[in-house]
Amino acid sequence: MASVQLKNVVKRYGRGKTSNQVIHGVNAEIRDGEFIVIVGPSGCGKSTLLRMVAGLEEISDGEILIGDKVVNQMEPADRDIAMVFQNYALYPHMTVFDNMAYALKIAKVPVSEIKTRVDKAAGILELAPYLARKPRELSGGQRQRVAMGRAIVRQPQVFLFDEPLSNLDAKLRAQTRLEIQKLHRELGITSLFVTHDQVEAMTLAQRMIVMNGGVMEQFGTPEEVYTRPATTFVASFIGSPPMNLLRDAPDARADTIVGIRPEHLDITETGWALRVEAVEMLGAERLVYGRWSHGTGQEMVIIRTEEADAVPAIGATIHVTPRPDRLHAFDAKTGKRL
Repeated sequence: MASVQLKNVVKRYGRGKTSNQVIHGVNAEIRDGEFIVIVGPSGCGKSTLLRMVAGLEEISDGEILIGDKVVNQMEPADRDIAMVFQNYALYPHMTVFDNMAYALKIAKVPVSEIKTRVDKAAGILELAPYLARKPRELSGGQRQRVAMGRAIVRQPQVFLFDEPLSNLDAKLRAQTRLEIQKLHRELGITSLFVTHDQVEAMTLAQRMIVMNGGVMEQFGTPEEVYTRPATTFVASFIGSPPMNLLRDAPDARADTIVGIRPEHLDITETGWALRVEAVEMLGAERLVYGRWSHGTGQEMVIIRTEEADAVPAIGATIHVTPRPDRLHAFDAKTGKRL
């Protein structure tokens, strides 16, 4: 196991005036044994950042350290990392055992050691009954576990996951998230996990890097990112539904955006007057969408209510009051937290 350090890491394509910079000076210290999720929308640079750690993309500026070694010029095979991709990349003609053992055979690991490692990984991932099967005989979730097993048997210092759950359905994604959490508890290997899914990020991460346009907007625990977002982007990206961001909230300065989570708005007798436009039923809770009209325009506000609360009628006017200790303020020009 090893720590990973990103020191002012930059990635640009091309040279001179035509160059296109896609990663803008990322700095992060990832502790030995930590599980880090890199999250952000498509095109934000999260996979590029992971591929630079892996050695699959060159680093334009800055340094990446794995343990105490600068790996900028090291080949991927020499970095002591193992990567799990979105597509499982299994050999269709090989059994599960042979797929998991392949890299060890290439490295000329003794046969007895290979069997010991594969059997141990298969036990952890509940793949022991399937070792003699071919990939076509497995479900998508089982194939993804084989891909993870292939990484485990190498006993790397760092695991790199590049959107490994994207090809699974919702139920399998949830199940596999639990398996990855269990895997990390048992092995304790430093892990970097890339996803565009903020639910995956919140449930898996010990700490998370939120990327936007090649910039690291925030690096913190899921609780820190959710309760104290550093920017309006983080506030709107993390959370489902996202934070309400209001430009003309009462008592707010003209240069301030006020943020409030949907669960921190209470339906009251007086307060902000909203016209109900939609209600979503989500089992134990509901989302109420209300249009707030004010002097300079209109804004949509989302309120999260409990199952036992009365359901407002579409078109009705309701009043809501934000909880004062849950209000957030952001600079309207920079989007940064005040």
